[in-house]
Amino acid sequence: MPDVLPTVRLGATDMEITRVGLGAWAIGGGGWFGSLGHQDDASSLAAIRHAVERGVNWIDTAAVYGHGHSEEVIAGVLADFAPADRPLVFTKGGLAWDEDDRAREPQRVGDPDRLRQEVEASLRRLRVERLDLYQMHWPAADGTPLEAYWPVFLDLRAQGKVRAVGLSNHDVAQLEAAEALGHVDSLQPLLNAIHREAAGDVVPWCADHGTGVIVYSPMASGLLSGRFTEDLPARFDPLDLRRQASDFQGEALRQNLALAHALRPVAERHTVPVAAVAVAWTLAIPGVTGAIVGARRPDHIDGWIAAAELQLDDADLTEIATAITRSGAGTGPSRPSLPEAHGDGTTLDSRKTT
Repeated sequence: MPDVLPTVRLGATDMEITRVGLGAWAIGGGGWFGSLGHQDDASSLAAIRHAVERGVNWIDTAAVYGHGHSEEVIAGVLADFAPADRPLVFTKGGLAWDEDDRAREPQRVGDPDRLRQEVEASLRRLRVERLDLYQMHWPAADGTPLEAYWPVFLDLRAQGKVRAVGLSNHDVAQLEAAEALGHVDSLQPLLNAIHREAAGDVVPWCADHGTGVIVYSPMASGLLSGRFTEDLPARFDPLDLRRQASDFQGEALRQNLALAHALRPVAERHTVPVAAVAVAWTLAIPGVTGAIVGARRPDHIDGWIAAAELQLDDADLTEIATAITRSGAGTGPSRPSLPEAHGDGTTLDSRKTT
């Protein structure tokens, strides 16, 4: 029997999700722009099954991950479950890739007809009749306004092809524009102890509007895993985006690793891995529903699964805020406040970040 983890409602939807979900970016494999390098499909399948066994009840992927391959691998696990028992699957569209040039950066597109085609392709690859959550991966850069592409998502929800619809990597102004047309069920922003900006703008907006938040890269692409070393970037796959990212070079890399090191005493007090503390920090931010955490192998999941139940207290958050300031790593609010107690115990004041 799978382990049982606490769940929380995703925004105003009818879905109860565990506070951590499995991120399937790496499962797409190598050889495409944005990949994290070669990945063995057998290891991916084992990792997904292990995550479900440990109690994780949702998987986040995207059509672009491996140019459809991530979705196809996930389908191999979904087939093991009755529809009512399978993990929830959240996927994304709006990125057009060039199969003749897999090293070329995908284009951010919002053409309504193409988006409808993408949904059908994801349904086929995942071998499901309905997607649990469908998200626009990035704001369109092909000239299509949000007012043209967001109604496609609302139509898909109304038609029953998807249970919920959301936006990824959109700002407050874009959220406002979308909400004026129809409710945004979820937002997927970048958020971790290095990149903290979302805690000061989009997350509070979502809390005020009944929009769920599932953050990505809570371990900062491995920097806050507790296992990252300064020489590791030199061994990245040539197409790995991290090779060129400033976070992985020079002084920024040293600052980021200093912050990761400072998380170790907190981890030791709670007898959990450093990775679990990094993920739990994002979950301590009022308004955050869940965190997407990647894994290539089953043992990777064991390194962060404790975050699903880890409660960082005021002393922990103060110590981490001090470490953030001392290290000089990243930007954004350094300390999420603990939620205030309310009559029903559920309302969060998400604006109280410092």
